[in-house]
Amino acid sequence: MSGEDRYEEIEPPEALKPFVRVIWTYVAPAPSGAVQRIAPDGCPELVFESGEPYEELCPDGAWRTQPNIVFAGQLTRPLALRPTGPVDLIAVRFQPDGARGFLGRPLAEATDRALDASDLIPAGLTWDVPSILDWLQTAARAWTLDPVVRAEVEAAAAAEPGAARNSAERRALQRAFHDRVGVPPQTLRSVFRFRRVFNNAAQVADPEAGAWLRAGLDAGYFDQPQMARDFRRFLGCTATEWAREQVELARLMASQSYKPGDTVPA
Repeated sequence: MSGEDRYEEIEPPEALKPFVRVIWTYVAPAPSGAVQRIAPDGCPELVFESGEPYEELCPDGAWRTQPNIVFAGQLTRPLALRPTGPVDLIAVRFQPDGARGFLGRPLAEATDRALDASDLIPAGLTWDVPSILDWLQTAARAWTLDPVVRAEVEAAAAAEPGAARNSAERRALQRAFHDRVGVPPQTLRSVFRFRRVFNNAAQVADPEAGAWLRAGLDAGYFDQPQMARDFRRFLGCTATEWAREQVELARLMASQSYKPGDTVPA
């Protein structure tokens, strides 16, 4: 292991793309130990940590060590992590509605939680990208998608309106999102809009308030107070505080994820 941090995103095979958005790896031999505020992205993740696991700041104010194999559900509140030693991880970022088959229970049960997923992993699985991909491709043969949910997810990702629905259809969609996504459709849209702020501001090393506002307006916010509310809601800080404080994994995830062409073939 070299002394430099390394982050890479790997494109999943075609058979996995309906369920998995990207595989990413991160190595940090000597992390600073700084607190990392993780921006929500609308996707659950399965993380294999071969190094020292992160600690998570829990709602009661205590820091608790995450499992070495963790399933992280949708985020609707601030998530703060800090490394406890050398980091060496592989993560599977699912599609927003792609993890139901893997988890085997409603995704709402994992929302804002980091679940110990060791009992969902085959005994003896080697923790490297080829082995994990081989296992996922076999497992995914039994997974299914809800086409109505997928259509709504795609519309939300594209910032387009969903299909017109009567009250019964809206209630059915809410139930399906509870099961397959973990948050209501409108919450997912809010997360996607928040995510677009980071995509728009990714090239700004230390943006002042005006740059963040421009990024927010381009992402679909009406004004600065509306965007500021979502920064408090999802990150627990202001945009300028986040830009000033965040290093290492938090900044890498915010600046590199979701950009077309960033991944490499598996």
